[in-house]
Amino acid sequence: MEKYSQFRDKGSGVSPFIPISSPTTALWTVLHVLIFLFRLPFFVAYTAFYFIVLHHLPLPVFARKLLLWGMMGIPGIWWVDLQLDGVKRGHLSSQPPERVPHPGSVIAASFTSPIDALYLAAVFDPIFTVSRPGSRKVRRVGLARAVALALSPAQFSGLDDDAPRGTTTTDLRALARRHPGRVIAVFPECATTNGRGILPFSPSLLAAPAAAPVFPVSIRYTPADITTPVPGLAAWVAFLWKLLSRPTHCIRVRIAEGVRVVAAPGDGDGEGEGEGEEATGDVTSQERRVLDRIAEALARLGRNKRVGLTLRDKARFVEAWRRGRK
Repeated sequence: MEKYSQFRDKGSGVSPFIPISSPTTALWTVLHVLIFLFRLPFFVAYTAFYFIVLHHLPLPVFARKLLLWGMMGIPGIWWVDLQLDGVKRGHLSSQPPERVPHPGSVIAASFTSPIDALYLAAVFDPIFTVSRPGSRKVRRVGLARAVALALSPAQFSGLDDDAPRGTTTTDLRALARRHPGRVIAVFPECATTNGRGILPFSPSLLAAPAAAPVFPVSIRYTPADITTPVPGLAAWVAFLWKLLSRPTHCIRVRIAEGVRVVAAPGDGDGEGEGEGEEATGDVTSQERRVLDRIAEALARLGRNKRVGLTLRDKARFVEAWRRGRK
């Protein structure tokens, strides 16, 4: 991997874009093939039926969550290790509801895998958004789009100065006002990593209402090879193989205390299309401290490092990675 050394963070030496692979033996490979072939038809049929039919029905929230847990159960995601930052094990039940993401709050989640969105939907039923570097605007998306984004080259649409044509942008303050009874989920890194580094944040979090706490939520996986730092069709195939061929997967979730965002003077809210409506990404020193606090919390919870590599660096890495695999 020395030829990709230019995509290491200079300060920490972390390579956040290189896919993670787990060693295996010939005997385990045979077992993995059998498990994969057994699970694949069930997983494909269940997932297709959910997103094509059930997702569009007016089902109660608890029913949707139960169905999503069933979807994650097929590939063996049985165990979730959930902890609140600063709270001892065994004391979760004694914590007030305000200590975890709740209606009217915002989740700032790490972004490493399609499972991120599935897990958040199964637990918090949030409104998903897509952020762009340098913009306080977000685009609301559904669960299917949020899942697909983790493996889609659409991550790089944020490199354009303008939002994609035909899309409507808004901000977190406007979303919270229209949906006061929902949690809003933001992936502030704008693109997936392998879970070993935290990319620079989009300023979209700065448009959160002052009354809405922003909860840093770190999601990690064991084994870690179901992270998807490289998008594309081949990555989909590799992801499904790793997801469905292993007997079990564990999710490690850590939630930090909520951070309040102080609105900058003159910040507006509302929707708009096109260049004229795009919010400025200029960040004041006070706002930068807020973003740094959230990013540091995510890095601490995930036991990794903040890196200076950007979405543009990832686009260059993916191009180099594909050339190297030919």
